[in-house]
Amino acid sequence: RGFVYDSRNNLQMRGLVVLLISKAAGPSTAELSFQHNMVSGIYSSQRSLAEITELIHTAFLVHRGIVNIGELKSCNGPLKDMQFGNKMAILSGDFLLANACTSLAQLQNTKVVELISSAIGDLVQGIYYENSKSSEENCLTDDIGISTWKEQVFLSHSALLAKSCQAAMELAKHSAEIQDVAFQYGKHMSMSHKLHSDLQPFVKESSSDTMAFSLNSAPAVLHQEFLGREAWIKQIRPALPKPTRCACVFRQLQEAIKAGKGVTSAIDLCRCHGNRALAALERFPPSEARAALANIVYAVTRF
Repeated sequence: RGFVYDSRNNLQMRGLVVLLISKAAGPSTAELSFQHNMVSGIYSSQRSLAEITELIHTAFLVHRGIVNIGELKSCNGPLKDMQFGNKMAILSGDFLLANACTSLAQLQNTKVVELISSAIGDLVQGIYYENSKSSEENCLTDDIGISTWKEQVFLSHSALLAKSCQAAMELAKHSAEIQDVAFQYGKHMSMSHKLHSDLQPFVKESSSDTMAFSLNSAPAVLHQEFLGREAWIKQIRPALPKPTRCACVFRQLQEAIKAGKGVTSAIDLCRCHGNRALAALERFPPSEARAALANIVYAVTRF
């Protein structure tokens, strides 16, 4: 984990959310006889699930580190080293994923296995879509609307946390209604987290340098919707040739997106998802765990 993460990343955020929502929901009436198995209000199976969620996320982070050998230049380093690095990334990610699947089977709950397996499928689908688009030659940016963007982000960023929160409720034998509430919190909190991340290059005032941003990030997609596809292509074309990309041209593009409606609309959308996550939390009784989950939402919806 120390190799994968650095000091700027929140270690075990997903696992923490699973533990907090488990504690916020507490035991169900169907599981009252098993409360002696709880430690600090959380079942041991829910703790295992939190570890599994983190392992899966880490495995996919390692797999995302695989580089496209065909796009490498001599200045990137020796080809043999890159090929070896790719093999290590594949094997390391597969090892973590295999460990997660083994632990998942040990939970002995077919619905939880089905939920987490489908989340792994969603991740694969979302990341495959990202990679297939980025590798296309002469691909400027995706011609997508914000609804399609949300569908893709759900697959690659939100599905794992949403389904893990739901699975945590299933392990405590909570009703389908409570399971859906947990799913909604995980989904909308992670969506607002992604929007907050996409917005950073456009809202950070302290940075003197131009922060890198994706042309398929939420503010850019919303800006494209307001501007129209043809006008958008005309606007971004000077910034596209990677070998000769000029920082000042990229800054101009960043300022153009800031001046449009894309940034304010993305902030509104971030807060909308945050409010939906907070609304889901209202179904749980007041507690320190519920307050902590609410604070996570507040942290990513304040600008």
